[in-house]
Parts: sequence; structure tokens; C-alpha cells
Amino acid sequence: MLTESTKSRISVCVLAAGKSLRFGASKPIAEWRGKPLLHYALAAADGACAGPVVLVVGHNQDAVIKTAAGRFDRVVINRDYEDGIGTSIAAGVRAVHENVDAVVIMLADQALVTATHIGNIIKAWSGADNEIVASSYDATTGPPILFPSKAFDLLCNLTGDTGARAVLADENFAVRLIDCPPAGFDIDTPEDLKTLDDG
Repeated sequence: MLTESTKSRISVCVLAAGKSLRFGASKPIAEWRGKPLLHYALAAADGACAGPVVLVVGHNQDAVIKTAAGRFDRVVINRDYEDGIGTSIAAGVRAVHENVDAVVIMLADQALVTATHIGNIIKAWSGADNEIVASSYDATTGPPILFPSKAFDLLCNLTGDTGARAVLADENFAVRLIDCPPAGFDIDTPEDLKTLDDG
């Protein structure tokens, strides 16, 4: 188990590589309340822990990187992004797995997730290398999710569009759930963004 001092060796990977097909444009650069959605996610990641913030890009990568405006410590280009979100998780974890004890995976369009929410996930982690801490919302388990070092090999080999569900279901890991309703707001269409703005 890690001590409080070493628990700071945590990276947050913000996934912004997808094609956003249902949205019709790159979601990370879409604006909400005067700022790109991506800025909210990066600010939450940066405010949550001292470890590196990794931005994973793929589709429309130049525009996404430009929109991020340096609000990250490292950018990773996922050239296999069309094969699904699993490849983005793998690319992000590969970039940091040798230097951290845990990785938090979050999505670029989770604009309502704050540094406090991510911080609660990090604080809930015991430091055990077989304990995953996931967000819980609407009877669903999903990102932001903290994965410990024991999961890194599995994460680095993910493919397809099912994300890390297989890792969450792996009996070698205990999953602790943290209530995080803001993570449940799914922005798939421009109408969803308008609903978010109206709210």
C-alpha cells in the first residue's frame, strides 16, 4: 500500500481522440458558456492532482491541440483512434505507466466533472494495486475511473470500442464506487449541449 506522499504519483488522461460522429463536429472544441468543452476537462484534471495531465488526441488532432492551448503536460497522438476508445486508453496509459502508481481516465466532454470530483476519486483510493475507483451515476459505472498499476498491462493492450469494461469486470480487482452524478451527463448531440447550457 502506498503512503500519502507517494499517492500523488497519479496521472490524469483526458481522452479527446474520437470522431464525435453523432455530434457532427469535434466535441472537444465545441463551446459551452464561452469556453471549449475540453478546457473544463483539462482544468479539472490539472486541479485534481500533482501528476501529469495527458491529452490523448486523434481525429482533428491539430485543432484539438490548438484548442487545448497548452493546458496539459503531455500530448499523445492515437493513430488508431478509429478502432475505438480502447485504443485511446491504451495510448494514454502507455505514455505514463512507468512513472506513476495510478492513472485516472476521463473524457474530454465531461464538462460538469470538476477537480473536486476527481479529487474525491483519488482520495478514495487506498493505494492498493488491485483497487479500482470508478464513478457511479444513473446505475452505471464509468469514467472518471482510477486504475492502479496492476491494471496497466491490461489497459495498454486494450482495443475496440468497449473501453475498459473487461478490466472493471476482472475478478483480480476490487472496484470501489464513488457517487458522481455530473459524470453521467452524456453529450452526444448538439441538442445535448444545449440542454447542458440551459441547465
